[in-house]
Amino acid sequence: MDISVKDLQEAVSIRQQIDNLQRRLSSLLRGAPQTATAPAASTASGRRFFSPSTRAKLSAAARARWARRRGTTTPAPAKGRGTTTPAPAKGRGQLTPAGRRKLSQLMKARWAARRKAGGKQTVSTRKKGVLTPAGRKRLSELMKARWAARRKAGSK
Repeated sequence: MDISVKDLQEAVSIRQQIDNLQRRLSSLLRGAPQTATAPAASTASGRRFFSPSTRAKLSAAARARWARRRGTTTPAPAKGRGTTTPAPAKGRGQLTPAGRRKLSQLMKARWAARRKAGGKQTVSTRKKGVLTPAGRKRLSELMKARWAARRKAGSK
């Protein structure tokens, strides 16, 4: 495809004219409501225009999808949605009595195995971060040995 510079310049000028005309048209129709015959105005806002019949089809499909998800076979009718009672939804996130019993048995078995393996664990009442006298003495001896090694290395 061989396009000359002159052809490109002409294409650019035509594009600018189209843009100017679209701006003038939108300024003229600014107060008027958008219609289906104005696709440029609807795409400028980032939304698509759907006819009422298409919107009805989409909403019916969504209601059918939601009904399948809930487990009911017939979707709620489009008109008068407020008058119909919704189908009872399945309880989600709750344990059934059988599941609760099974979980209880598993936990009891786990606790029994832990008791059998290690007995009861004793919780120390001593505060963390507090040295015992024996620990303090050991730390003191280690520090004295380190200082002596530094002195010895520094005097050489």
